[in-house]
Amino acid sequence: MDVMEAIGEPNRRRVVEVLVAGERSAGEIADGFDISRPAVSQHLRVLVEAGVLRVRDQGRQRFYSVDAAALDEVGDWLEAQRGRWKTALDALERVMDEGES
Repeated sequence: MDVMEAIGEPNRRRVVEVLVAGERSAGEIADGFDISRPAVSQHLRVLVEAGVLRVRDQGRQRFYSVDAAALDEVGDWLEAQRGRWKTALDALERVMDEGES
């Protein structure tokens, strides 16, 4: 699963939003959700496999953090799309202005 697909699910986006503030244990993350701990664990696994999150084991606990490089990929894609839309909308505006003349 790629980064875009991984963050396409609302609960996984919320996990990323929580972790942008800093590293958290799996239990701390799960406490903030109204879904089961196994469901949160599954979302964490998907995000780790997609490269969105890093995991660090400390004793019996697992700590998760965001891998900013993975989110840069999303930001780059969004910026490219923004540029394409701006170009298309500017062209549409010119056509509309010509039609009003």
